[in-house]
Amino acid sequence: MSSARATNEENYLVQKFLRTVRGTDNVDNCSRLCHAPSAAGLTATFGRAGGTDSFDDVVTADCPLVVGANPVEAHPVVGARLLQRALEGAALVVADPRAVGLARHADVHLRPRPGTHVALFHGLAHVLVEEGLTDSAFLRDRAAGPDELTALLADYPPGRVAGITGVPAGDIRRAARLYGRAERPAVVYGLGVTEHLHGTDGVRTLANLPILRGAVGGSGRGFGISPLRGQNNVQGASDRGALPDLLPVHGRVTDPEARARAETVRGRPIASAPGLRIPEMFEAARDGRLQALWIIGEDVCVTDPDSRRVAEALHACPLVVVDELLLGETARHADIVLPAASWLEKDGTFVNFDRRFQRVRAAVTPPGEARSDFDIVHAVSAAMGYDLGCRTPEETLAECGRVAPVFAGVSHARLDREGAVPWPCPRPDQPGESTLPTERFATRNGRARLSAAPYPPPGEEPDADHPLLLVTGRRWAHYDSGSTTRRGANLVLAPRGRLDLHPEDAERYGVEDGAPVVVDSRHGQARLIARVGSDVAPGQVFCAFHFPSDGVDSLTSDHADTVTSCPEYKVTAVRLRPAVRPGS
Repeated sequence: MSSARATNEENYLVQKFLRTVRGTDNVDNCSRLCHAPSAAGLTATFGRAGGTDSFDDVVTADCPLVVGANPVEAHPVVGARLLQRALEGAALVVADPRAVGLARHADVHLRPRPGTHVALFHGLAHVLVEEGLTDSAFLRDRAAGPDELTALLADYPPGRVAGITGVPAGDIRRAARLYGRAERPAVVYGLGVTEHLHGTDGVRTLANLPILRGAVGGSGRGFGISPLRGQNNVQGASDRGALPDLLPVHGRVTDPEARARAETVRGRPIASAPGLRIPEMFEAARDGRLQALWIIGEDVCVTDPDSRRVAEALHACPLVVVDELLLGETARHADIVLPAASWLEKDGTFVNFDRRFQRVRAAVTPPGEARSDFDIVHAVSAAMGYDLGCRTPEETLAECGRVAPVFAGVSHARLDREGAVPWPCPRPDQPGESTLPTERFATRNGRARLSAAPYPPPGEEPDADHPLLLVTGRRWAHYDSGSTTRRGANLVLAPRGRLDLHPEDAERYGVEDGAPVVVDSRHGQARLIARVGSDVAPGQVFCAFHFPSDGVDSLTSDHADTVTSCPEYKVTAVRLRPAVRPGS
């Protein structure tokens, strides 16, 4: 398991080691748990697995549509810029079950029931088509599938969509008109779109909106669609081929041409069968089919769904190696822990959510025996008798450019001279493409593909035993698993895991604000502190996953996106009750 916190060069080296030294495609990274549906959905739609426009353009939109994301807390630079645009007079539409962050400043706040977002996107698209807010010339010349989509949308008028999503039909029309009449709209989305049973469908149906408007592909009529990545190198780790079915720049291992390019550069054959995804790795370990697991910079016992089953997999696997900066829950299950350097102690590049290569340089020397993941992979490979080449991170990025020509124009020297450079950038004398694309999309016929996928229900529904819907996400004071932020003053700001619930539900279940509660799902149990307020709607609750002792990840189901295996973190049926206080 490679790491979205590691550099591009380290991720490239990890997948090269697995494919050339071990002869296996069993390599994956944590984008499997968050934005794998973005890569699949955007590739299917536009031919590239990244956002279509630059951040600097997106934040000048006159109507940002922010979907399934709370950037004020989870992506504060993005959130601050979008909030500034709203305060300057831009129309702001937010689609999110919770009334947090930018939703408090939105012209229209759409609050769909968790798991119904595909129906909501179809409802917005229905209004665009019905009211003539589409770009007929763009659809004729640069899109595929408009007739099929139009036929599907006939079944999703706002009245029907309101019944599915709980969003009033009038709000659906208002939001569609704001987006459809804007001169330069933009779509920005997060994990509220991807972490579902049908996450890839969510990405593709959301991408229908900028295609219908002609607001993508350098048309000058908008700024496309941008996924907000969860960590510093989610985009780059996948771009570098740290995936079981994809080589650098998402060339399929089953594609002889893509495989041949890599084999020519590396001088060794590459397995043509896709490897194991992260959930499949754990299943194989529990079944005795996986003999060794190397986990780089990921606390899977905290971040992955059904954490008890993850721990079982680590116990069952004969050899577990962990590269880690701090001794977290996963490292405690390891047979060998290799102390790793932080990003402040290494050299290389990251790729931002808008496809920009950015340099990182060592500011301090790693302490003690700690080494960069780059040096660790080299050392292990050498101990196994194989020289990986790629002596430096700079040489490694250059080799990656030979395997994937869209990166060939990017080098450390160029980044040192010019600053950030976006890909595609095939030549050193050409600027990178910040907008995708200006003429033809990277699909086989050069057209953006509209998706006519019908609305599918989520994997879990509430019932009499589990009447509430739980959504999990982040809090502003902590970062992901909390492995770093729980070790400092952030605990003063947010010392415990809290469960947000509506006052009506608090009264119904006899729960007081600040009191301990027990949350049960069909899969596990968590203990949290109640926070009563109107951020969530009646019938819904929210909590973060920053505190392993709370047991939040034991609650989540094994439902996952049907295309990418991304877990359905955003929809879990639960029940709650007051916890019995000690001594009471």
